[in-house]
Amino acid sequence: MRFDCATELDEGVEAAVSALREGALVVLPTDTVYGVAADAFDAMAVARLLEAKGRGRDMPPPVLIADPATLDALVAERPPAWLQTMLEDLWPGPLTVVFRAQPSLTWDLGETHGTVAVRVPDDERTRAVLRRSGPSAVSSANLSGRPAAESADEAEAMLGESVKVYLDGGPSAGSTPSTILDVTGPVPRVLRQGAIELATLHRYNNTIEHAGGGAGA
Repeated sequence: MRFDCATELDEGVEAAVSALREGALVVLPTDTVYGVAADAFDAMAVARLLEAKGRGRDMPPPVLIADPATLDALVAERPPAWLQTMLEDLWPGPLTVVFRAQPSLTWDLGETHGTVAVRVPDDERTRAVLRRSGPSAVSSANLSGRPAAESADEAEAMLGESVKVYLDGGPSAGSTPSTILDVTGPVPRVLRQGAIELATLHRYNNTIEHAGGGAGA
């Protein structure tokens, strides 16, 4: 099923939420590239997401949430003051942060080594879905090794019938994915330089290092 967010948003959100609750995959527009989503607490759905992309468990997907307040239920420790200020300023937005995961969570995102990458996307259509579905595992909507989809057409051409619902939000804002910041170690590190520059992050903590790598939407 495919829905035009300009004219069928309510129907599309309803269908997307139902699909996620059934363990199916959904393609969503975000403030970066298009993402493919699964219920983060449904291990089989997450496995389907990885299979659809041709990706292994060694590359677990980030988790998207609708509201920063949800973060407390997902992470092991509250963010330090500098990070809390950063999140207040930059979320919703193209910043993915890797935390130590709350150990009581009953999910399986892949080989996360006890961590979880979290983002609040700056796209009201996607957050409308997330408010009702809860946290979703979301990776860029593409086959592994291919460029991330910048439209619903591109996503559908690559993922086809492995996805139950496509929300067509028109062309994406660009091809630049989110910046990924890892705060699980003694020194915070940028795993992927994306839409938010290192200089912006240094305004909050000038010890942040650039390590390179990473994947996601």
